[in-house]
Amino acid sequence: MSKPKAVLAYSGGLDTSCILRVLQDRGFEVVAFIADVGQEDDFESAAERARSIGASEVFVEDLREEFARDYVYPAIAGNAVYENRYLLGTALARPLIAKRQVEVARRVNATCVSHGATGKGNDQVRFELAYAALAPDLEVVAPWKEREFLERFQGRSDLLKYAEAEGIPVEATSEKPYSTDENLMHKSYEAGQLEDPLFEPDPTMFTRTRSVFDAPDQACRLELAFRDSRPLYVTDLEQGEQIRGDLDILMFLNQVAGEHGVGRIDIVENRFVGIKSRGVYETPGGTVLHSALRDLEGIAMDREVLRLRDSLSPKFTELIYNGFWFSPEMAFIQAAFRQAEHLIDGRVRLQLYKGSVQILGRESPSSLYDKELSSMDVEGGYDQADAQGFIRINGLRLRAHSLIVAESGDEGS
Repeated sequence: MSKPKAVLAYSGGLDTSCILRVLQDRGFEVVAFIADVGQEDDFESAAERARSIGASEVFVEDLREEFARDYVYPAIAGNAVYENRYLLGTALARPLIAKRQVEVARRVNATCVSHGATGKGNDQVRFELAYAALAPDLEVVAPWKEREFLERFQGRSDLLKYAEAEGIPVEATSEKPYSTDENLMHKSYEAGQLEDPLFEPDPTMFTRTRSVFDAPDQACRLELAFRDSRPLYVTDLEQGEQIRGDLDILMFLNQVAGEHGVGRIDIVENRFVGIKSRGVYETPGGTVLHSALRDLEGIAMDREVLRLRDSLSPKFTELIYNGFWFSPEMAFIQAAFRQAEHLIDGRVRLQLYKGSVQILGRESPSSLYDKELSSMDVEGGYDQADAQGFIRINGLRLRAHSLIVAESGDEGS
């Protein structure tokens, strides 16, 4: 009788390396799936490690272009900012990883999918909601929510002992002072020392952004062009270099914005499972794109469309953060957003300096800005006398309310 086959979302780290062996001990044939979404990992080494542990097959997939095009840029276009501060990152990558993991499972005729996310975090929800939407017939094996696994492994030290006893090659040798996740959009830091919300991060922790104290004293001037709210190209105005392509644009912006200390935040956020969590994030390129596109919308997006879009943006962001990328409500919102993003074309000039993004100017072929209409020096087709009636009508309810207050003697209303 053949063994059941499981496809494991494998990172090459301690948790998923141990889980790979645990699944084998349970009688599974394990296929390791490694997703490259822009993290600085040695994928060849990770694949070799999976094979040495006993994976029957290893799939390494480069998802960076798709991640930038179909996940990062739509999130920026939709003004996705979680709890008014966090531009997201990990939550954007999980649906794509799960989607490709399911595709691999179909390819190898697996009956199960597995992941190494813990039962306290958001990622377990993101992975498993994606599986439910894309492959409800596949069994989900999530060891960190199983009583037997939890009783056997209390934490990292138990995993290290198990790895040593089983001859599992892992790079970790002791407790890290924090946990990280990295992709094209961001790098996150949480847990360990950072669980004390007053603890000041070690400056050497950061790998994507310079401290503002070490950033160049000379500003970097860029021009970003957009078509239908998606980045078309970025030009380094100092060097005259122009970068095109979904992946290359984001990689360039990560590099140059990181050098200038752009995109660091330190917050306490609300996880979907109900736990408050301290997170430190580096999002250099995404921060630049977000600032530039919001500015371009000011000149090119209709006022009422902008208000409607922004009224839905918090829900859009929540759906991403909570793992509902593949849901009917997300499809509805994205369809509406695509209409709002149509003809948001143009270019924005900005400069990066000591952690800041400063907008210098903007231009759009679909601009709704009328210089003569806005001018204080010419009439421009606007009869200022019309404002008298406009103000009188808008003041009717205020006058009525004022009379009622005066009659009642209630000056505090």
